[in-house]
Amino acid sequence: MSLSREQLAMRVARELQDGFYVNLGIGIPTLVANYVPKGMDVMLQSENGLLGMGPFPTEAEVDADMINAGKQTVTTIPGSSIFSSAESFAMIRGGHVDLTVLGAFEVDVMGNIASYMIPGKLIKGMGGAMDLVAGADNIIVTMTHASKNGESKLLPQCTLPLTGAGCINKVVTDLAYVEIADGKFWLKERAPGVSVDEIVKLTAGELVVPEVVPEMEF
Repeated sequence: MSLSREQLAMRVARELQDGFYVNLGIGIPTLVANYVPKGMDVMLQSENGLLGMGPFPTEAEVDADMINAGKQTVTTIPGSSIFSSAESFAMIRGGHVDLTVLGAFEVDVMGNIASYMIPGKLIKGMGGAMDLVAGADNIIVTMTHASKNGESKLLPQCTLPLTGAGCINKVVTDLAYVEIADGKFWLKERAPGVSVDEIVKLTAGELVVPEVVPEMEF
């Protein structure tokens, strides 16, 4: 079975390390805030000007003035800081973010990412993704492996306008965890109950499959 949004966030949270400054993009990435391992010191950044984002609030904790970049209400942790968007992007562009977690429409075997627009469809704007992929060396993309029509999103070459080129090396999908290197996808883990054959079928770009592919752990 494919992973739920929450399970995707749980698997991404395993990539966090003590002392990291982490930017969480809009969508599934924001859920990672709910699964930071206990005892781990991680500062989550929201590009609208918040460092030290906590889990999503309970109904009693909701503050309409405290939102993330996706306009969702959030909480803060002790030691958090609130500042302007300009300062937030200075942090991003200055390379002071240890890990960025982004959603995407497509990725390809060269580490390119398309995440901000689909031609012919209305978009609100490109957001901060272009700055994030340019300013961070460690980027994880989280996405569905294929479209609702069953078309692969892991491609030989992106077909949509690029957000960034040659910048992605890790992808967590609802079916698998893959790494990108040497112009290929490398299958590292599979979702529990998902077969290697299913992953191969839904991966359009060249995929290297080892003899043993372990199931993800959460």
